[in-house]
Amino acid sequence: MDLLIDVILRAGRSAVELSFFVLLPVMIVMLSLMRLLEARGVLDWVVTRITPLLRPFGLTGLGVFAAVQINFVSFAAPVATLAMMDQRGASSRHLATTLALVMAMAQANVSMPMAAMGLHFGVVLGWSLVGGLVAAAATYYGFGRHLSSTEHTVDETLQHPVAESAKGVLDVINRAGAEAFKIAVGSIPMLVLSLTVVLALRRLGALDALTTLLAPLLLAVGAEPALILPTLTKFLAGGTAMMGIMDEMLRAGTVTAATLNGASAGLLIHPLDVPGVAVLLSAGRRVADVWKPAALGALVGLAVRIAGHMIAG
Repeated sequence: MDLLIDVILRAGRSAVELSFFVLLPVMIVMLSLMRLLEARGVLDWVVTRITPLLRPFGLTGLGVFAAVQINFVSFAAPVATLAMMDQRGASSRHLATTLALVMAMAQANVSMPMAAMGLHFGVVLGWSLVGGLVAAAATYYGFGRHLSSTEHTVDETLQHPVAESAKGVLDVINRAGAEAFKIAVGSIPMLVLSLTVVLALRRLGALDALTTLLAPLLLAVGAEPALILPTLTKFLAGGTAMMGIMDEMLRAGTVTAATLNGASAGLLIHPLDVPGVAVLLSAGRRVADVWKPAALGALVGLAVRIAGHMIAG
């Protein structure tokens, strides 16, 4: 019992430190910036001009906005945009394309805090865009070509708060801060549980045994055995939990910044995991209906991202 209590307390301390001293400050600053740009109409201006360039990839204006949200806000931010596309009559083909794009890109709530751990954020952002566009094209022209292309009346006007006065600016910043606090607090339960399980398995020697068992196979394909733990955590518990594990491993010296910026950046930083997919599919029934072609397209985009990070080193 003493061992279990010690593990829980250590996991809780690590989870709270990561949530409040790494995730929260980064998210407050970036969300405030993004919400101010939204309120000033800057994002609308950017989306309007970029959309014609990205239409060949099967993306609409709202799809472009979802890409901005996943890269600069959080993995959950595009849920509202996907719901908007669903409600406003976007075709199933465009829904699948946008969902694939989001699934294949790097989520800001993981990539930005991990920049403090040594992650090369600019490189991640660049390959995130490339992988997302590849996923979108693979879905629109390949896996999702059989889906309906019928567009109903689609209003792509984005509704944002305004910040024309000092009070308006303060309101936007306060709302962004509250949103960032909600994200940080919401990440604590999953972080505590995942870190508790991982620390317990480590104390029992189960992780060392698993690593020893799989090491020859991983080395044969050029992968690092140290990535077994964060990979399992990522796909079962989500990106935030994986970030907590990587933070622990970096502190312990089990992995290095080079490992962080190798193929693992493409393999582990995206919302294509059990919790991430569950949240994204909550956007609406038609969004949930197209998850299979979207997931296949996202896998193609992730393969490109992984290859790109291996090349970039």
